Amino acid sequence: MSKIEKKTFPVLNMHCAGCATNVERTIKKLPGISDASVNLAANTLSVAYENDKLTPGEMRAAVLAAGYDLIVEEENKQERQQEEQQKHYQSLKKRVIGAWIFSVPMLLLAMVFMHLPYANVLMLVLSVPVLVLFGRSFYVNAWKQAKLGRSNMDTLVALSTAIAFLFSLFNTFFPEFWYNRGLEPHVYYEAATVIIAFVLTGKLMEERAKGNTSAAIRKLMGLQPKTARVLRNGKEEEVTIAELQVNDLVVVRPGEQIPVDGILTDGDSFVDESMISGEPVPVEKKTDDKVLAGTINQKGSFVIKALQVGKHTVLARIISMVQEAQGSKAPVQRIVDQITGIFVPVVLGISLLTFIGWLLIAGPDYFSHAMLSAVSVLVIACPCALGLATPTALMVGIGKAADYHILIKDAVALEQMRKVDVVVLDKTGTLTEGHPTVSTSLWERPEEEHFKDVLLAAELKSEHPLAEAIVAELQESGIEPAAIEGFKSITGKGIQVVYNEQVYWAGSHKLLKDFSAGISDTMAGMLVQYQSAGNSIVYFGREHELLAVIAITDQIKATSVEAVKELKRQGVEICMLTGDGERTASAVARKLGITRFMADALPDDKELFVRELQLQGKKVAMVGDGINDSQALARADVSIAMGKGTDIAMDVAMVTLMTSDLLLLPKALSLSKQTVRLIHQNLFWAFIYNLIGIPIAAGLLFPVNGLLLNPMLASAAMAFSSVSVMIHSISFGKYALK
Repeated sequence: MSKIEKKTFPVLNMHCAGCATNVERTIKKLPGISDASVNLAANTLSVAYENDKLTPGEMRAAVLAAGYDLIVEEENKQERQQEEQQKHYQSLKKRVIGAWIFSVPMLLLAMVFMHLPYANVLMLVLSVPVLVLFGRSFYVNAWKQAKLGRSNMDTLVALSTAIAFLFSLFNTFFPEFWYNRGLEPHVYYEAATVIIAFVLTGKLMEERAKGNTSAAIRKLMGLQPKTARVLRNGKEEEVTIAELQVNDLVVVRPGEQIPVDGILTDGDSFVDESMISGEPVPVEKKTDDKVLAGTINQKGSFVIKALQVGKHTVLARIISMVQEAQGSKAPVQRIVDQITGIFVPVVLGISLLTFIGWLLIAGPDYFSHAMLSAVSVLVIACPCALGLATPTALMVGIGKAADYHILIKDAVALEQMRKVDVVVLDKTGTLTEGHPTVSTSLWERPEEEHFKDVLLAAELKSEHPLAEAIVAELQESGIEPAAIEGFKSITGKGIQVVYNEQVYWAGSHKLLKDFSAGISDTMAGMLVQYQSAGNSIVYFGREHELLAVIAITDQIKATSVEAVKELKRQGVEICMLTGDGERTASAVARKLGITRFMADALPDDKELFVRELQLQGKKVAMVGDGINDSQALARADVSIAMGKGTDIAMDVAMVTLMTSDLLLLPKALSLSKQTVRLIHQNLFWAFIYNLIGIPIAAGLLFPVNGLLLNPMLASAAMAFSSVSVMIHSISFGKYALK
């Protein structure tokens, strides 16, 4: 049976938006591909495929045939990609230096010493190394694309420089052809070489800027140690991370990063988990406590039994999630992809029309003008700025979010968040600490100790957070659990068990009604006090008799009030959902400044609440724990989970707030708006650049003021447009959320 696998592969040898489009088209044509997208800024391919119809090796073979390459090996693929990118950067740097060494004297010959004897021959000699050595890749790649019936930026550069060079070569050896027609045989060797020099320089600056957009990933990867000490046959042995196996005993010394997810089997210490959980205070760890890869041991030495290693650790999953998110595409990017896919052929057509138009309107005397204008159109119209506009902004925005411990699943989630106008908050664990404790209890017959035994036995089987509070309270009192005979969980209401052939129950007031249990006047009076103080209430009874009322408090987080205020300042409406009764919910909402809330909410009620908001035309974000609120999270336009270390709901929600600080929520919404604004700014300037640049390059202003764009200036403008998009995106990373 086929299984859909999702993977991200580094792509090598891409140079422009056309390259990204070609790789994507190549992969999408393969059998078994359900989705594929290429991120030019990250140089990655994100693909979903049926593993019984296609292998990574077959994908690589197809990409190689198209003139590119994939890194499909699972181990150390990020390190290898960085290594390959560094090699490419160094090679590019040498080619840039070489191109300028030959181009600068050629510029002097063309502009200052043009009347020197054999100046044209000297320029020809100087131009050959630039085209054949330093610019060779443009022609090789253009030829590969031509054989496949495709085109990219290399096509434009190769055509423009080849036309300028061949025209100059003809004029150098056959000047009489033009003299006989009363025309001057101009040469443009300097244009051909300087175009290559400028384009290479732009590529070098882009590669350097790309490294900065990947800073977040490098920072996360830096948390992964390279080696670990393993206990084998009673001796410590240093091994690479790739060699670690589940159940290995790993020794961690003070100050070292923990290499695996596991549990302590020997020793104790304090561990700094801020890089994962965002909590600044070191956490005490003792035997049987869990620790995570990438966290730092502070003091004592200890031994860990490995539970998850390599790509299965929480840190590895976070890195993978950020990479996939950075490689995903916003809806607007798909429109841009369609444009860039046809852009190069359209530009070739415009260039040809420019050449023909000049000759038809101005006549043969303007042949040189026609050729230069056609070449300028080819050079200036490269769609690289368009191709980089969206992915660079996404990489920086999602990376910035990761710095703040906000994990965004994909570009769609980032784009959706900016539209949110209602945030629905689950109470327990989201607005409150999520560590409930019993504040007080009232028993009808306190002398009947076996009631507490039954309650303890029942709550031990429950997974509800309030059950943990009751268990802790009873166990501290020395109560032992009774031997109950049955257990049943009643969704959204509570639990029931059987003891001595009688049914006992514990849960909300809905369960109280189901069993038609009455409340004494004394209990009713105390209930009002408990609920007005914001306590959650658990009712415990036998058959139709109420035995006890237990008041449980869960402190409101210190940052919740400020977070609610900040969301309101952003113009977002706040709603609260809770399974607590009306009085408790009202008391908590009043403390938080929330006016709209739903009490006694079952999972179905929460989903219905979200749905009703959506029917009113609202864009709804639901914030919960990713498990109890799964229905509402699935229904919401944006689902946001509050992460708690290893319990993070990365697979459930579109966005995960890794820390317990709710102030991350307004930051996430603000970052979404800023990132989408950056995408629109980048696209605006990229489109405007081409809309203005192409007509000027074609010579539209020549009849007005005699302005004709030199191909050299066109190449400089093209390089600047791409680099400016990169710089704009990177600078955003420095001022975002400040």
